[in-house]
Amino acid sequence: MTFSWTPHRFSGGALALDVANSVVLRFDAGKRIDRYADPVVLDTFAAAATRYCADRDLFGPLEPVVPQDRTAFLNLREAADRHFRAEVLGHSSSEHLADLLDAASTVIRRHPISATPTPLDVATARSALMLATLSEPERLKICPNCQWLFLDRSRNRSRTWCDMTVCGNRAKASRHYQRQKKELTQ
Repeated sequence: MTFSWTPHRFSGGALALDVANSVVLRFDAGKRIDRYADPVVLDTFAAAATRYCADRDLFGPLEPVVPQDRTAFLNLREAADRHFRAEVLGHSSSEHLADLLDAASTVIRRHPISATPTPLDVATARSALMLATLSEPERLKICPNCQWLFLDRSRNRSRTWCDMTVCGNRAKASRHYQRQKKELTQ
């Protein structure tokens, strides 16, 4: 099966969240898909993030994670997911934050500050650190359809779905189907 990065895959609103969302159906062991399990797909993520990510203007062109840094990058991804998911659910802990900071510092220490283009792992660490200091943490949310993390940048903080054209439409279609089904059985 071929896979390509589309704008929907970058609906998290911040690079660190898009990276965390690279694990599809994270909590369903039977259906879970780690998009980075294929090194080719991981390598193409940097170019796609340069094109679609909401943070693209902050980091400029991104370069792929070099093979020797991939383990640290994946540790950062998991630490970011645990920390931000716990924040949204109201279960944040100093341990989650410490794990995120440790993972981010491990990545940042491996690269010179002025590296250009920016390595994907460094940009992800910087994005995670910016999110960890977000002045309005209630803007972090979890999509009720796919369970992806996203940053609600709407003016009134009313965004419900990671992507209205995908998850929002699926939820609306499901509700419509259930109403139709109920009307037919009555």
